[in-house]
Amino acid sequence: MNPAGRPFVVAAVALTLVLRRIYRPLGVVGALLTGWTAWFFREPKRVTPTRAGVVVAPADGTVSTVAEVMPPPELELGDTPMLRVSVFLSVFDVHVQRNPVAGEVARKIYHPGKFLSADLDKASEENERNTVLLRTAEGHQIVVVQIAGLVARRIVCHIDEGDKVEAGATYGLIRFGSRVDTYLPLGGRVLVEPGQKTIGGETVLAELGG
Repeated sequence: MNPAGRPFVVAAVALTLVLRRIYRPLGVVGALLTGWTAWFFREPKRVTPTRAGVVVAPADGTVSTVAEVMPPPELELGDTPMLRVSVFLSVFDVHVQRNPVAGEVARKIYHPGKFLSADLDKASEENERNTVLLRTAEGHQIVVVQIAGLVARRIVCHIDEGDKVEAGATYGLIRFGSRVDTYLPLGGRVLVEPGQKTIGGETVLAELGG
């Protein structure tokens, strides 16, 4: 289980004990709630591809869009378009996020905003989000953005600028339904399409160009 979920599980256990003292059958309800909470914050082990030049999915979910767009404005990367692969997470998906590539955290920017439904295209620009710019050893710039949704109201990010990260390693979590966008430089080859399910840390989103 991801450490960010421990306070919720502890609270659920406490609630279960209280309910059980009030009315014993309610303790069963509390136990089910505790089990669901622990399950929601699960962090399964994953086997990340090690071949060079690939970008792995930062989250479990469903690819909602693949489009050529401008990079997040808060990064001030200029007016060169990038390829954006958006993955929507339902409340049933694993909710930890994983580094799409190995490299260094060049920028990390939190941006307050709205809580529109995460499956809307404008959620990328208008919703509360946490943007991370990763720079690979080969000089590629990859952007990954955690986006809060209609239900999700808390973004957790464990990495900071200057950190060295490994592909597939967990770096954050969004609580209760969300979306994760990955921005890739043009010239690569996207290997997923809308409607496809992704497995965070394992599914290859794209192959980078030279």
